[in-house]
Amino acid sequence: MLTPLEIEQLKIKYLQPLEASKKLNNYFGKDIKEGLSQRPKKIPSKYFYDDHGSQLFEQICELPEYYPTRTEASILRQYAAEIAEITEICELVELGSGSSTKTRLLLDAYDRQNEVFKYMPIDVSAGILKESATQLKQDYNSLQIEGLVGTYDQALTQLTPTSWPARMIFFLGSSMGNFNEIDCDNFLNKIAQVLENGDYFLLGIDLQKPKSILEEAYNDSQGVTAAFNLNMLAHLNQKFQGNFDLKSFKHQAIYNERKKQIEMYLLSEKEQEISLKNLNWKVNLEKEEKILTEISRKFDVEKTKHQLESKNLKPIKVFSDENNWFALILCQASK
Repeated sequence: MLTPLEIEQLKIKYLQPLEASKKLNNYFGKDIKEGLSQRPKKIPSKYFYDDHGSQLFEQICELPEYYPTRTEASILRQYAAEIAEITEICELVELGSGSSTKTRLLLDAYDRQNEVFKYMPIDVSAGILKESATQLKQDYNSLQIEGLVGTYDQALTQLTPTSWPARMIFFLGSSMGNFNEIDCDNFLNKIAQVLENGDYFLLGIDLQKPKSILEEAYNDSQGVTAAFNLNMLAHLNQKFQGNFDLKSFKHQAIYNERKKQIEMYLLSEKEQEISLKNLNWKVNLEKEEKILTEISRKFDVEKTKHQLESKNLKPIKVFSDENNWFALILCQASK
């Protein structure tokens, strides 16, 4: 149970209405119409993350085949104290916080500095954000929390100047790999615009490695990744009054060696007509037709450093594991 002081130090702000209005549904549904009108058809990966989707992703992170989470966690265990020492006390802003499990490794490092500090988790899933923020407040007495429920774009456009000596935005996991090259460039532009001179950006990137390791990570033996992929359709059914039959689709994940990216699909196992009543829209699927739900690009450290430098985000240090499977790049804004 939180004390009155702890409740005062824990705030959750919604960047969109709790109940989506018809207008908001149409706004969010526009990208569904556009994506399912293309060839190949696409669904934006943000629709993975209703509360159940977020819970499934947390399960994925614990799978033996899914190396990114445990590899990044090992890097943080080794280097979080050094990161905190470089940045000193600052406002911590996390994009896509989820359950904040790995984040605790960073929070522990800042907590050991024996000063009050602030954490702003940002996530589209209100349920998992509130649950994790409440638990964090109980575990860290010196932590102020202001959670933001919404998308990265909403959060980055609505962040106000910080009153703290500096701000560090961090983007853990391999989420930047979900952006194509153009979206990735736009995302880094937004990060650079939000940060003031001297602020920090900590970026996690999944590095290029053998195809066998990558495909196994996205086709786990327990079928959790398949359930996560299919849950996107359940989310669309709930959000837009859709009639996707999850039993008529199967999960597929392949590594595109030319593009250096995992591609995740939902494969229609029969001809079918999909209706989304809230959008007043229908689409036909052929048997064996694929819907692209996610890409996960795999990066080269030197190329990524060069891209960051071009945005005036100067890499200070790169932290990696002994296998060079994953890397964290700590940058400082220099305008």
